[in-house]
Amino acid sequence: MEVALLNVRITFQKNSVIVDEIGNHRNEWADVYSCYATISGESPNENTDAGMVVDDSKIDFTVRWCREVATMTNTEYRIQYQGAFYNILGIDHLNFKRKSVKFKCQKVRR
Repeated sequence: MEVALLNVRITFQKNSVIVDEIGNHRNEWADVYSCYATISGESPNENTDAGMVVDDSKIDFTVRWCREVATMTNTEYRIQYQGAFYNILGIDHLNFKRKSVKFKCQKVRR
């Protein structure tokens, strides 16, 4: 993988359940890892749903392999890029050669 192509900074966030003083449970996202990535496969897609424009953009992030990235799952983590959040739809380890990992993502509806 060519290092010059890793030109955007992304942050991985992990979902955890927090219990407050009176026992209420709530989800909270915490930053766990930040690295540089290559963006590919951008496909902007806007739909009109109930009179509202919904952005369902899909994007792929490719990062260098490391232990933190290798253990990530698509159910517990999401990616933050330029103030927007992306749910991880799938993780491709690229033939398990331990060189790079590709995350297939979709923009979070807000």
